[in-house]
Amino acid sequence: MVAPHPSGAAGAEPAARAERLERPEVGRRVPGPRPDLWARLPLGKVAVVALLLAAWEVLPAALHANPLLFPRATTVLRVWVRGIESGEILTYAERSLAVLVLGMALGVVGAFLLAVLALFTRAGRDFLDVMTSMFNPLPAIALFPLALLWFGLGIKSLLFVLIHATIWPMALSVFTGFATVPRTLVLVGRNFGLRGWPLAAAIYFPAALPAIVTGLRIAWAFAWRTLIAAELVFGVIGGQGGLGWYIYLKRYYLETPAVFAGLATIVLIGLLVEHGIFRTIEERTVRRWGMSL
Repeated sequence: MVAPHPSGAAGAEPAARAERLERPEVGRRVPGPRPDLWARLPLGKVAVVALLLAAWEVLPAALHANPLLFPRATTVLRVWVRGIESGEILTYAERSLAVLVLGMALGVVGAFLLAVLALFTRAGRDFLDVMTSMFNPLPAIALFPLALLWFGLGIKSLLFVLIHATIWPMALSVFTGFATVPRTLVLVGRNFGLRGWPLAAAIYFPAALPAIVTGLRIAWAFAWRTLIAAELVFGVIGGQGGLGWYIYLKRYYLETPAVFAGLATIVLIGLLVEHGIFRTIEERTVRRWGMSL
């Protein structure tokens, strides 16, 4: 037997060492660039808000604006804090949100029913296509006079326009998500004996989650704007008013800082819903499961 040449082993060892250095071990964390602090913390957004508030504070004095028409940011902040402490703003906001949640819930349920019917039947697809083409471009606030004729000055009128503002964009987004589900996943579900509603619940809903979240975002924005506009234009609904009615009253009594405080409350609620609810849903579902949105 011929022994291996020592020079060959000596030459192979540096090559193997170099290969190990070039290819890291599987499962071993490769150190990368440290994430930028600006990217990890919302410093950019905070800076934008701070600049806007600073400009708001300075502009009225620089333009010599009438405080009755354009109050300073600090004045609005004091009025807003007083409204929060007294519970006035919170009461109006609670009324608006209660109606909004109920109207959105009814609209979302109807949207899912329409999307599932469109998924499994040709008649459902035709119905959804025609209805969304007709009613999705129609502003919900335009139907409010008709709702008043049908349901009177009450909560039913608001729910009618909120359902209209929610159901069509939501149904369109859900059905679009269903249409993009990979055929392989559907075949796997059918191999397990799933048909109809069980197939939609087990396969289509989880796979279409990014589109569903997008639809909820759109429906929330439409419904929130519709509710505030209805309260502003038509006033008290059912003996109680929301944030739109609060703004209308303060405008009527020329309490301009309170008007800005009501507007700021609407914006803050929008930010809380976007970053506190929808972003949390994304982090715990869509991004955690590795799905793109």
